[in-house]
Amino acid sequence: MNVSDELLFFFSALGVFNALLISIYFFFIKKPKNVSNFFLGLLLLMLAIRVGKSVFYYFNDDLAIEFIKVGLAACILIGPALYFHMKSCVQSDSKMRFWPLHFLVLLALSVLIGFLYPETHDPWIIGRSLSWVEIIYMVWLGYIIASGWVIRNIINKIFNRNEKLSDFDFWVLSVFIGNVIIWVAYKTCSYTSYIVGALSFSFIFYLLFLLIHFRRTKGAIFDKNLKYSNKKIEAVEAENLSIQLNHLMEKEKIFTDADLKLSDVASKMNILPHTLSQLINDNLGKSFTSLINEYRVKEAKYLIKSNAHIKLEAVGYDCGFNSKSTFYSVFKKIANTTPAKYKESIS
Repeated sequence: MNVSDELLFFFSALGVFNALLISIYFFFIKKPKNVSNFFLGLLLLMLAIRVGKSVFYYFNDDLAIEFIKVGLAACILIGPALYFHMKSCVQSDSKMRFWPLHFLVLLALSVLIGFLYPETHDPWIIGRSLSWVEIIYMVWLGYIIASGWVIRNIINKIFNRNEKLSDFDFWVLSVFIGNVIIWVAYKTCSYTSYIVGALSFSFIFYLLFLLIHFRRTKGAIFDKNLKYSNKKIEAVEAENLSIQLNHLMEKEKIFTDADLKLSDVASKMNILPHTLSQLINDNLGKSFTSLINEYRVKEAKYLIKSNAHIKLEAVGYDCGFNSKSTFYSVFKKIANTTPAKYKESIS
């Protein structure tokens, strides 16, 4: 390789290497362990494999056909990974029950084509008019269109002057539009260069994480005062999430964990923490702490009523309060009486 080729290889492979690392982070390290992080990690992994194949194939025409087929198998899974990441960002896990079927069917189809046509990675599937690679890109495009439909409410904000994009909206749109650009780059590489797709991925990858940096540092690219006002949870969705939240509290009594955090509850519900926070603040009209304390006081009342000999201090700890003083102050604030007086009133 000459110097220009070395630089071209470096920049085209840079995004692949970092995407692999970030996908591992989302799979094994990132907290909370929710379905949205899983699909984002899967999306990055599939893109890294597909783009990595492109890089090595561009600089090595003799690349083994098995590696090329692995890259194409990953390519056909990019679409569903994008779709279910978008879906997990705006909908609850209850609407994603059949996601493994999408991946299994497409992966099985890719393996079948590989066995039927061992000597080529791009056989003609429908006469001489539609090849396997073209089908793969059609599948990818179909999932892109479906993803656009899922996040249509966010897309509509671009054309609505009365609404501003929140940082979360901006992130969702960036991932979606970035995927569209990569698809277009690969689809039109016959008119430009095959390596353009890899370079586009590296550029978009670093652009996305630059946006994350701005968000974390409260950069001017985002509206600091905009939190949830421009992203309302639809009534039906809010009701379903409220039912799921109430089940966790009433049936599983997760509030008895003194160290319970909003991210823990969100993880159990398979939604993003900000979605849960929005549900509690906007739809239930209270803070997370207030909500948890209400359930704890309700449980404390039940324990006091059901067992006349139970010690009040034990009641507090059993309900999730980490100290006697906190239990007494919160109980009085919510029940308008102390635990001791409440116990006397029901004796």
